[in-house]
Amino acid sequence: MATEISATSLFRGPDRGISDNVVLRHDGGVITNISEEAGPASEPRSFVIPAFVNAHDHARATASSFGAVGMPLESWILRTALGTPVDPYLTAASALARSAKAGCAAMMVHYTRPSGTMPLLDEAKAIAKAASDVGIRIAFAMAVRDQNAIVYGDAEPVLSGLSRDDRNTIEELFVRAPMSPKAYIELTDAIAAAIAGPMVDVQLGPAGVQWCSKPLLEAVAENSALTGRRIHMHLLETVYQRAWADQNFPDMVRWLRDIGFLSERLTLAHCIHTRPDELEMIAASGAGIVTNFSSNMHLRSGLAPIAAAHACGCAIAVGVDGLALDEDDDILREMRLVQMAHGGLGFKATWTPAEMFVLTIRNGRRATGAPGSGELVAGNPADYVVIDLDRLDRDRIMPVDPMALLFARGNASLVKEVVVAGKTIVRDGVCAGVDLPAIEQELRAMYRANVGKLTGFQRTWQPLSERLGGWFEQQLTCQ
Repeated sequence: MATEISATSLFRGPDRGISDNVVLRHDGGVITNISEEAGPASEPRSFVIPAFVNAHDHARATASSFGAVGMPLESWILRTALGTPVDPYLTAASALARSAKAGCAAMMVHYTRPSGTMPLLDEAKAIAKAASDVGIRIAFAMAVRDQNAIVYGDAEPVLSGLSRDDRNTIEELFVRAPMSPKAYIELTDAIAAAIAGPMVDVQLGPAGVQWCSKPLLEAVAENSALTGRRIHMHLLETVYQRAWADQNFPDMVRWLRDIGFLSERLTLAHCIHTRPDELEMIAASGAGIVTNFSSNMHLRSGLAPIAAAHACGCAIAVGVDGLALDEDDDILREMRLVQMAHGGLGFKATWTPAEMFVLTIRNGRRATGAPGSGELVAGNPADYVVIDLDRLDRDRIMPVDPMALLFARGNASLVKEVVVAGKTIVRDGVCAGVDLPAIEQELRAMYRANVGKLTGFQRTWQPLSERLGGWFEQQLTCQ
């Protein structure tokens, strides 16, 4: 069905700038025409822009609600076991709907914490159904790890200091027989056969080099080259991962390049502690980097070298990682924070806000397998966001570039409508396909009922966290 929308202003791109008083038409999920034929701006005013992309996330519950606050990643990961999904569909629908409300047309789901309540294939199907109900595009990668479940090395010094009951509690939660590389590839193939389609891109998802053996990484690289399947993986997120690599795998990035793991099919999350020569190898391979500013700050992981990565040719995208500044999945605020932190120094700019906007949308769509560049031009998918221009340009004192205003004061509350593949999935802050408030209320009740089952882990947490900190500081002293 053909649809048209009138816009006071529409973002054409950094070269073509802003067009005023336009009509955007789309049919069958594709933009068919944009014409500057509308009359003078009417009230209320609107600003139409390409839809955002959350290029790195895990579709999980809000971590702070489980006491995971102000911790380094290495403790935070274990603490968030308290937030293990109690219902995979509801947990994913909640996260995906929050992302959609913020204006995202696509989201990466690097699924690192399965619920344990059903077979992994069925869990993937539940998440795909949640995405379909919300109406958002997703990339889905079942995360895999086969080593270093508790620390980056021998966990015995940590576990031996715990009581027998506490040790049993930790081992039951975190120590499991690893999946073989062959079994993981077969699982990924089965997931792809079950859920892949125009709105779902199934990817390979090794958790990170410190968590994955060489045979596993080699199998992933080989399968990606054979099938063309994309790979999504964390890399060098923390100072302890950097120290581990320096001590145990000093040629890590070069080795990844040499086995064919680095390629244009690869997206790397974080890369906070990559060095210039490693960035050059990543850029030369065509791989992309997703930066997650607020997550990096929440977890005290550090400030990523994003301007340097961009300068050497890395494809940069932005993700929320389930830890936006206010834990509200506001991707627009995240993009603004990235711009503020990495956009330049003094008179030397890394990029203009408009350039940054376009490249992160384009690279985010590539990372998630979403079709098209994201630009609002005929032939591209009809994935766009309508911004409340009256609220964005609230003073109306003089003409100001709305894209400049967006990066000065924009946030998700300004999103009036989100359209994905030509279908309105959010209007006036309400998701069309799911009842988000009801889902969140149901999830809260389930988590409150479930938390009593994990009192053993809560009791163990203090001695465990103390021993974790001691292990990482003693074993992986950062240079």
